[in-house]
Parts: sequence; structure tokens; C-alpha cells
Amino acid sequence: MDLLKSLCELFGPSGNEIEVRNFIIDYISRNKSGWETTPEMIYGDAFQDCLILKFGKPRTAIFAHMDSHGFTVRYEDQLVPIGSPEADTACKLVGEDRLGMIECELIKEKDRKLRYKFGRPILVGTDLVFKCNFRETGEYIQSCYLDNRLGIYVVLKLAESLKNGVIVFSCWEEHGGGSVPYLTEFIYNQLNIRQTLIADITWITDGIKPGKGVVISIRDSNIPRRSYVDRIISIAEKNGIVYQLEVEGSGSSDGREIQTSSYPVDWCFVGAAEELVHTPDEIVSKRDIQSMIDIYEVLMREL
Repeated sequence: MDLLKSLCELFGPSGNEIEVRNFIIDYISRNKSGWETTPEMIYGDAFQDCLILKFGKPRTAIFAHMDSHGFTVRYEDQLVPIGSPEADTACKLVGEDRLGMIECELIKEKDRKLRYKFGRPILVGTDLVFKCNFRETGEYIQSCYLDNRLGIYVVLKLAESLKNGVIVFSCWEEHGGGSVPYLTEFIYNQLNIRQTLIADITWITDGIKPGKGVVISIRDSNIPRRSYVDRIISIAEKNGIVYQLEVEGSGSSDGREIQTSSYPVDWCFVGAAEELVHTPDEIVSKRDIQSMIDIYEVLMREL
């Protein structure tokens, strides 16, 4: 789990994902010689801080968002949330401004206003994220930002044996999106991709249990095309993948922007579920991580 630990420690709140993207590029450059297929890496100004990997002759693309939630320093000692972080007073936050490295404490007031406690003023506009405390037991992984560094981990493990496919590393998912429309346009027009999978992390709920397998989402606040979801379920069944079916009326992912785009591209959320969502202590079952890896291997072969 060293790779996952390194990913969880990366600084990458929405709008500030460049460190995560550069880590992935460096990781691929160092490891691709041992992979079954060497991917073409597509990135640059036209893609802002996003990254696309193209393997062989692709039919399906996987989206995995790189960003995390966090906080932006406002005026005096005020904080503005990025996305929807959940933490209590005294939670450790880290970052850096041009005066130096920062490790401060979060203060949540009774009116839910957020402030920081630090030995000096932090420069306005500085982004802060949870300090990583990565923990591993026999059955679980616990850390901040498993959503969605775990999704990145899974697709990088998949990349070792992937022959045909596209992996898209997107930005801004935790704070309303924004990169997926132009990424969808590119993979549709330039790579002829019409079906996608969302490698992200969902929630443990009354119907979704830890250790019971990867989650295939029938719907959240958006509804993917049912015939496409049924194909995914059929492939999972045929290959003996342990999975759970999710039905929710809230929450969203990169799939929302694919569905609302002007392109006829199918999508389905397929990912492990976690407890303590958006806190410094997100926790995921190792069995569900392995189930997520297993289903992506068969889906990218058979979809």
C-alpha cells in the first residue's frame, strides 16, 4: 500500500491539482517499462491540469478525479471550505505560503464558521488540506482523501496490465466540476469513446456494507442509462465478482457532467464504499479495494 499512502499524502485540493498530476506522470515514466502496454500520455495547456492515458485501441474510458476537498484562507483567520470537508476543532491542516510551511489547527465555531489557529497570519488565498495520518490493519485502510486517491490507486494498478482503454484524470470534482465537459468532448471526437466508468469512492449506507464488495451504482442524484448499467452487472456476474448495488437520491460524480454534456456517452459509477466520508479518517475495507481492482480488470476487457 506504499503507492496509496503516497497518493493520500499529496496536496491537491480542487483547483490546485498540479502536484497530483505531476506525481502520476512521474510514476508512469518510472514504471511503464514493466507494463504490458505503454500508454500515450496526453496533457498540456489544452487540458489545463488534467491528464489522459491512451492504451492500444480503446473502447472504454475510466474517469478518476485527482482533487480533494480542503480550505482556502480568507481574511484574518477565516477559512472557506473547498467542497464539503467534515472535521472537528483541533483537526490538523497543512499547506504552504511564500512565508513557509504551515501546520495549523482548525477551529469550528458554534455558528459553524471556520477559522485556523497558527503562530502567524497565513497569506490570503492559501489552500489548506487535512494532515495525512495513513493507517493500515489486516482488514482496513484509513486516511484522509481515500476519496479519490483510492480511485487513482486502482487505475494505476489496472494500468500495469491494461491492453486497450483510456484513463482520464480529471479536476474540480469535489467543488462542482468543470473539466469533464472538455475531456468528454476530446475522448468522443478524437478517440471515438462512447462508454465510460467512474472510478470513485461512495458511501457506506443502510444498504451498502463494508467488506461486501465493490459498488455498482444504479443511480445517485443522476440516472445513467439502465441498459448500460445492466451490461456492467452482467459482466460482474459472469466473472464471479463480489459486488453490491447502490440506489441513492443524492450525491454525484464526474458522471453528472458526462450525462449533461452534449455527447452520447454512457457512464456508470463503479467504486468501493467508505465510512467517515470527507473527514480526515475515511476508512475502506481491503476486500472492497481488491473487488474494485478485479471488476475494472474484467470490465476493461469485456465492455
